[in-house]
Amino acid sequence: MAKDREVFFCKECGHESAKWMGQCPACGEWNTFSEAPKVIKGGKHSSRGGVGPKTPVGVSKKPSKITEISIDSEDRYITGIGELDRVLGGGLVKGSLTLVGGDPGIGKSTLLLQMCRELAESKVKVLYVSGEESLKQIKMRADRIGEFNSNVLLLCETCLDSVEEIIDIPATSPDVLVIDSIQTIYKEDIDAAPGSVSQVRECTASVLRIAKQLGISVFIIGHVTKEGVVAGPRMLEHMVDTVLYFEGDSTSAYRMLRAVKNRFGSTNEIGVFEMKGDGLKEVLNPSEYMLQGRPENEAGSIVACTMEGTRPIMIEVQALVSQTNFNYPRRTSVGVDYNRITLLMAVIEKRMGIHLSDYDAYVNVAGGMKINEPSLDLAIIAAILSSYRNRAVDPHMLIFGEVGLVGEVRGVGMAAKRVAEAEKMGYTSCIIPKANLTQLENISIKCIGIQNIRELGEYI
Repeated sequence: MAKDREVFFCKECGHESAKWMGQCPACGEWNTFSEAPKVIKGGKHSSRGGVGPKTPVGVSKKPSKITEISIDSEDRYITGIGELDRVLGGGLVKGSLTLVGGDPGIGKSTLLLQMCRELAESKVKVLYVSGEESLKQIKMRADRIGEFNSNVLLLCETCLDSVEEIIDIPATSPDVLVIDSIQTIYKEDIDAAPGSVSQVRECTASVLRIAKQLGISVFIIGHVTKEGVVAGPRMLEHMVDTVLYFEGDSTSAYRMLRAVKNRFGSTNEIGVFEMKGDGLKEVLNPSEYMLQGRPENEAGSIVACTMEGTRPIMIEVQALVSQTNFNYPRRTSVGVDYNRITLLMAVIEKRMGIHLSDYDAYVNVAGGMKINEPSLDLAIIAAILSSYRNRAVDPHMLIFGEVGLVGEVRGVGMAAKRVAEAEKMGYTSCIIPKANLTQLENISIKCIGIQNIRELGEYI
């Protein structure tokens, strides 16, 4: 009898090896190798087997010509939650696998339960599988959200083999499947504990086959580690079609849904929600939310406009510049890249002749957002100059633009949408790159185009 061959794989990148190694040769990480799961003989299901007797949807025995494949609007479900549809790229794609991650208590289960309610109203059959809560607990949360109809089926089960058997029954076969959470699900033929790397990896692979072969749209909820990434192997994110992160501060009522991977839409879109007693409510005007409580006529406060996908969002950039008592000045940033702050302060010193080496600088994006867009450069410089000179900027002025190392102000994309958003919010003037002035049409507010940061000193 042939001896079973042991296989080890990297928990970070999935690289397989015939023996255990201290360092992965593929990704370079240390102590990430784990033994592959062992398949128990005589189990109900094979970990590499099929998903039931149903005929696969959209799968043929021979290749299809790409010109003969048709796509229509019926390939997506409209979830009924506008912010969620926006992040998903226009709706839930049939046969897709979506991973939703976030901190405990952030509202992942509440959001998906609300989605199930809206889908059921559209006569879409939904199966909600929970391995963490009982049926009564889910019902208590559902009663706070609203009334549900019979198209929503609840199941408390942690064995994926049992879930597959229920899916095979025509009366309980769903159009949309929600699994809460993937760390509580296990397969009987895998010799490992639920939540382990082996179980998470194999269960996700089985759920992926369910989605692709049966055309069922699947949501899986994943726990996150202290670093803020989904627990389990990193390849888990590569297996799914879409990865959504639900972000927010536990002390704030506002939540942000962000797509970090999306095969069916943009990864730059965000959805904003407010947590209330009866569930999550959509925030249709994020700019108004971001500028709530903004002080007027205070030095170091500048309003900028960033683009999240196709949506312009106005944010407040704050800076505090104070003389240091130490040999090395301190630089701290929240919401923006620290290295970008250091770079921009060096440009100010070199191109404007302002010596900041004796001053500490603290830069913050109010509202809890993290911005990587270069269009924030000009607003950051304006905030630093305003705090340094202790001069308040017009509270109804918008500033945005990218800044280069020689102090030039470069044009940014979608400038017309940014200015239109400022006009809608009641702002009266904008300082923008001169290269963007030709893109503005039918704008009633005053727009000032500048080419170098030295010109910014005239308004601060």
